[in-house]
This record gives sequence, structure tokens and C-alpha cells, in this order.
Amino acid sequence: MKKNLDALRNYRETLKAVGYVPRKKASQKDYDRIGFMSGLEVHQQLDTKRKLFCRCPCGIYHGPDDYDAEVIRHMRPTLSELGEYDGTALMEFKTRKEIIYRIKNATTCTYEVDDTPPFPLNREALDIAIQISLLKKLNIVGEVHITRKQYLDGSIPTGFQRTAIIGVEGEIELPHKKIRLIQLSLEEDSCREVSDIGHTRIYRTDRLGMPLIETVTYPDMVNPDEVTEACQFIRFLNRSTGKVRTGMGAARQDVNVSCRGGSRVEIKGVAHIKWIPELTHIEAFRQWALLHVREQLLQRVKKPESWKMTWQKIDPVYFDFRSKILKNLKEQQLELYAVCLPRFGGILSHFSQPGKVFADEISERLKVIACIEKPNMTHSEDLKPLENEEAFTRLRKVLGAKAEDGILLFWGPEADIPTALDTIEERCRMAFVGVPNETRKSFEDGSTIFERVLPGADRMYPDTDSAPIPLKEERIQRLSKDLPMEAMEAYRKMQEWKIPEDTYLYILKKNLFPVLKKMVEDLMVDPVFAGTLLGHRLPFVEGHYEVSDGFSYEQLLDILREIQARGLDREIIKPILPVLVQHPKMDFDSILVSINFKSQKPEEVLSGVRFLKKKYASIGRSKDDADRINWMMGQLRKNAVGNIALRELHTALENGK
Repeated sequence: MKKNLDALRNYRETLKAVGYVPRKKASQKDYDRIGFMSGLEVHQQLDTKRKLFCRCPCGIYHGPDDYDAEVIRHMRPTLSELGEYDGTALMEFKTRKEIIYRIKNATTCTYEVDDTPPFPLNREALDIAIQISLLKKLNIVGEVHITRKQYLDGSIPTGFQRTAIIGVEGEIELPHKKIRLIQLSLEEDSCREVSDIGHTRIYRTDRLGMPLIETVTYPDMVNPDEVTEACQFIRFLNRSTGKVRTGMGAARQDVNVSCRGGSRVEIKGVAHIKWIPELTHIEAFRQWALLHVREQLLQRVKKPESWKMTWQKIDPVYFDFRSKILKNLKEQQLELYAVCLPRFGGILSHFSQPGKVFADEISERLKVIACIEKPNMTHSEDLKPLENEEAFTRLRKVLGAKAEDGILLFWGPEADIPTALDTIEERCRMAFVGVPNETRKSFEDGSTIFERVLPGADRMYPDTDSAPIPLKEERIQRLSKDLPMEAMEAYRKMQEWKIPEDTYLYILKKNLFPVLKKMVEDLMVDPVFAGTLLGHRLPFVEGHYEVSDGFSYEQLLDILREIQARGLDREIIKPILPVLVQHPKMDFDSILVSINFKSQKPEEVLSGVRFLKKKYASIGRSKDDADRINWMMGQLRKNAVGNIALRELHTALENGK
């Protein structure tokens, strides 16, 4: 099918009307114009031996097909203590999902599958959470109260997550501002999702119950770069304790975004910090676009409360559709419905995200709430229509639609049609209000899709199975004595040492500042050399060689001590690094042999200078002194490293020795 040129034109016009600019071209004025505002919820697994409310081991994972048993559950919402249902729970109930848990005996017990009450809370995890709270200048609560947070997506078999607030009202310092913190909570991690297709969702339970802290900020960030920086510094502080897990999935963040006149939207489970700038930028402008949709609809429809859509079941054979998808619906036992959306002409193709339109907001909800897999719909303003204009003209006659109305075609199993119709009408009615409170799933390109309704306060209630835990002042004082240096203090120290700033991110991310500090203060290594070794050379080596599980950053200190004890030049650590990370148990002499190091006195290294001068003259290169010296440096470098400082060698060549 050809592109719908009218729809494409409308998409471009509304993109311009919204004032969307790509992130790389956006300035603070653009973010101030739309009232960009963002906060964070940063989750970090704690490095404990046992899970939070049972005695199962932590950190042992298994593959999607490696399990001993399956448990099937169907989730149902429960009333809060105020006699109300949480909106998210009701939405999940509509989906009629069957939840399957794949269980491995080595990592799961009867607590995880809700057949046993919780064990007492893991005190090791509690102490770590208190220490990290103190590091973030949070006020520690006098008594820990464990509550239940309802989750009906099936990610926790009990239907709720046990969580406890540890610290409140703190702050973290960034290079140019401070970010206020609302709280830090200690909670149990959820299952890992295997698949989510139709009405069946499958999980692995190996991660379930692992201790996790959640740091929640106020919405103090006013542009995407600030959100990214704040997230990095929270992660730096967590890692600086050396008591949190690292690696894929050990840390995740949810990003809350809004614009002026919009509402809080949570981008769930952002896997990588580097995704945050594009995600937050696009989400803020998506909301700004939805507010523009609202303005257009309110100009057309004076009484939104009386707005209603109409629909009719369609026989694909009677319409003789050209699209293979629509022709084969009966074979797949799927029903086809046409929907008239009064006064929605031009709205369905209205810009929402780069490459997406308002109609995608409907399609995403059909996938999540009605469980109808994509492709699940087309419409009269589809940028890449399944059918031509003639088909939609016929549909307008059948529905009695006017030129200013939008026409939508969707298909699915008979049992899902009522939910689908409710979902379409509900989302269209929301368009008159503006931006729905919702949770969205993130993608690497910065786009997001609807995941679920944003949970409310009604899903929280006390856990009657767990007694309160008093926190005595002596305990807090004891834990406060063993706190690491704050990330911002380490940042300023590296600035004082004049270490290149492009090394800071890696050093703080990998919690290498304690190693750097020992290099500089204990071993008297030049700070710039130490910083570039850790922030430039080390990441290069780790990116090009397979790092052994037995390698520890502390071993760099042992190597430097050995280099100093033998009177070798410090530059030799650079060729040593690749060998060390691959073979951390290799002794120093064997490492020297493996890099073909030959011990020589400085005068022995310089003994070949006269020969090199003659050779340089004979090969016909430039007569420039700088070129000659650089060429000779290259010839002598291999023998020089470890035997004479390269700077000293360069000076000797300049002086004509």
C-alpha cells in the first residue's frame, strides 16, 4: 500500500505545532518552555548471602528452561483498608492473565510461592540499607515498619511486595546543584520475566526476594542531562560501600517525567543510564503533544462528558479487503470491528513521539489490557495504511460517520472484544483530559509504550506477618563510623589532583576511588598517571581482553608495590595490565617473562642512540629535530618501558645524548 500523504502531512504539521526539537538541538529554553520536570526511583540489589525474608541464597541465576517445577496463578485485586481498589490492580485483573512461575529448588522455597509466612527480615541487608541512607544524608526512622505494596502483574507470586522505609528527607550533591531525596526503602526484588504473550505471562523466580534498596528523589531535575547525572551519583554512592551487587540487572531505575500541565508518567525499568537523556526528552514532548491534542478536541467537542463512540462488527469477506492480514482473519478465528470516533479526524495521525502518532496510544493499550497481539488495528489516518481510502469510505457509510470523524479497524479473539472496545473508548475519553497517569516501558531509541496504569496509594497497607523493628541510636552510630567518602568529595579531590575529568565517570562507576587514593597517598604515584591508568587504560584493557573472575582492582596496588620495590619505571604497568586481568594468579616474574621484559640500565637503553641517528639520516626522512626524536622514541620504547621513564628518555634525546 502507498503512504497516506494526508496523514503524513498532518503528522508533520502537528509535530511543528507542538514545537518538538531533537534532543541534540534542544536547549534549556526548550525545556523551560514545556516545563520539563523529572524525578528518579533507583533500585539497587544488595550483596548479601541470603534473601530478604527467607534463607534462600542470593545471586544464583538459571536459564528460562532450567527449572524443577511450574506454579500457575491467577491474580485478583483486594480492597485497601479504606475499602477501595487500586487502579493498577483493576487494570491487571481485566487482562485475565495466567501467570506461570518456573521454579528452581536451589533458589526458591515455600515463602516465595506464598505457602509460608516470612522469616525475620535479613539484618545484614538492613544494616547495609542504613549505611547507604546515612551516606545520602537521610534521616533514619526510629522504627522499621514492613508494609505490603500490591503488584498484580504477577511479578511477585504473593500479589504484593514487602517493603520498608529506612530513611527520609535527604539529599545528594551534584557538581552544580543538590537533589533532594524523599526516601530510601528496603524491599524484596521481583521475578524475572521470560515471556508475555496473549493471556500468558511466564516468570523465573531465582531473583525473587533478593534484598533491594530503592532511592526516591524529588522532581528536582529540569533537563535530561541532570536526570542522568543524578542517577549516576546515586549509583556512585551505592557502589562506594562495596556492599551492593554489580552487573546486568543488579541496578535498575524508574524515571518519573512530566511537563507543565501534564501528569507524572513513570518510565519503568530503564536498563541503562545512557538511555535516560533520550527517554526523558521524548516523554516530556509526548506529554506536550497530548496537551495539544486535548486543546484541539475541546475546541471541537463542547461537552466531552457526552462524547460516545459507535462500533459495528464487520465481515472481512463482504468488504473484500486487499490486506492479507484482514483477508485471513476468519482462518485465525479472529473477529473484525469498525469503530467511529466522532470529531477525531486528524487526531489519530497527530504526532506523539518521533515516528509515532496518537493512534499508537490506542494500539498499545489493546496489546496490554485486551491482550491482543500486534498488529491489532489500522485506521483512516494510518501513515502506512493496510487498506486504501476506498475501503474507509465504505466503512464511513456503514458506520454513518462524518468527514470529521476518525475510523478505526481492530481485530482479535471474540472473548477479548468487549475489553478492547472499553479500552478504545477509555483512552479516547482520556484525550479530553490530557495526559493519563501511567507506567511506560522503555526502549533503547528513547521511545516508550504503555505498560500499565500508574499505581496509587491505595495499594499500600501494613504487613500483619512482620513485627516492627526498633532502631536504637547505638546501632546507627556504629554503622555511621564506617562510611566511605561521598561521591562529590571524591569528585572534588580528583579535580584538586588535576586528573582529567573524562576519567571521573569510570572511576566512580567502578568504585575505583579508594584504589586511586591509595595509589596517590600511600604509594606516592603521580595523581594524573594514576587517574589516567584507572580511567583510560583500564577500561580499554577490560574492553579488549577477557577479564578473569579472580581479578581484583586491589591487585593493581600489589603490582605497583612490586614495581617500586624492584626499581622499575611505573610505565611498565601498562603492558602488564592485559596479562594481569586475564591471569590474576600469575606471579610477577612470570608476568615479566610473558611481556618479554628485559632488565636494562638507563645507559644501556641509550647506548643505541648513535646507531639510530645514522639510520635516521640514511632513510631520508625529514630533517626536523622533533620528527627525528619521535622516530627514535618509537624505536627505543620497547626496551625503555620499565627501565627508564619515557620523559627522561625524551629529554636525553633532546640533549643529544
